[in-house]
Amino acid sequence: MTVKINWNKSEMHGLLPDPEPAEILHTIISVDDHLVEPPHMFEGRLPKHLAAEAPRVIETEEGHEVWQFDGQVFFQIGLNAVAGRPREDWLLEPSRFDEIRPGCMNIDARIHDQDLNGIWASCNFPSQVTGFCGRVFSQCSSPELGIAVTQAWNDWFHDEWWQPYPDRQIPMGITFLGDPEEGAREIRRNAARGFTAVTLPEQPHRVGMPAIFDRWWEPIIRACAETGTVICLHVGSTGVASMPEGAPMLPLGATLFGQISLNACAEWLWSPWPVEYPDLKIIMSEGGIGWVAMLIDRLDNIVDRSGYGVYFQSDLRPAEVLRRNFWFATIDDPSTIATRHTIGIDNICFESDYPHGDSTWPNTQAVFDQYYSSLPIEEQRKISHENAATLFRHPLPAPTSPFAIGLRPNQ
Repeated sequence: MTVKINWNKSEMHGLLPDPEPAEILHTIISVDDHLVEPPHMFEGRLPKHLAAEAPRVIETEEGHEVWQFDGQVFFQIGLNAVAGRPREDWLLEPSRFDEIRPGCMNIDARIHDQDLNGIWASCNFPSQVTGFCGRVFSQCSSPELGIAVTQAWNDWFHDEWWQPYPDRQIPMGITFLGDPEEGAREIRRNAARGFTAVTLPEQPHRVGMPAIFDRWWEPIIRACAETGTVICLHVGSTGVASMPEGAPMLPLGATLFGQISLNACAEWLWSPWPVEYPDLKIIMSEGGIGWVAMLIDRLDNIVDRSGYGVYFQSDLRPAEVLRRNFWFATIDDPSTIATRHTIGIDNICFESDYPHGDSTWPNTQAVFDQYYSSLPIEEQRKISHENAATLFRHPLPAPTSPFAIGLRPNQ
């Protein structure tokens, strides 16, 4: 059965009232948020002969609403969408859609939540039934179905999520990862209609795909470089860090986000792609920035002392290529913002991670102000919105907009 959702807030179960609107102190673009696929997402978007195989929401005997696709069941995990719920309800368990804040799934409600939080624009990753990089569809049993569902997800995003508020949402799509030529075609199809980003797996070899060093990826990488499509690598898109038996997966896994991003970033840096495609743009999402200066120090060390940089086949040092091709997202990182000039002040972006358990919603404005207001105003602007706007070629608010705090006079 397909579940129909009533968006009347008075009928939402267990949700807190709206918070008071945040005082807007900075123009903020969040480069890492999430959406929850609504139950109607795929209705009418697949060819007729595949419509019956589309992902659909069913109700379990226990009363949970879950996605079913390709013989698998995908639960809405509690910590995936806890915004607006009491802290004691942040549990790792299945949820019903009427227990999730409407802003997770409905674009009008999302804009309302961005307004409450003081977020000008947001870049949204997929959730459970899709996977953070769309790999669930790419690895289904039928390539034809996988391609069709991937296209349907992108069409829904274009029609229902981006187009109603094009200045408030960064258009990021998924692509088909079962065939590189098909994947490249979908990136180009999306770019032709205005998409500026795609989410890809951070360490594809961990989920049964060719390693990023494999020439298999060349058509996809080339499509991104030639269309100016930013590659977004979300932490956890290919699983949590390896851990010993008996380890507490949730807290330990979350603790190691930085390690995962470091590993993935180093692999992408030493792959052929940043050197072969100097215009390629890659952003590491939700891994923080605390590890980046350490990576840069290590890159310089192994080049100067060990001579390993010969492998790089570039006139630039590896650390220079890192600063040219990579960007990094921070939620706060209060103790390591001091490394910002080693990283490159133009390479740091900000995120709120709505509606996840570590999100700063509805206090993102206050968090940014707490940790970054002591920086020079030029650096505040770069981190809060300018770097993201440049990277994703995204419009900034008009000077008369309440979100235009901190814009330069000529903007």
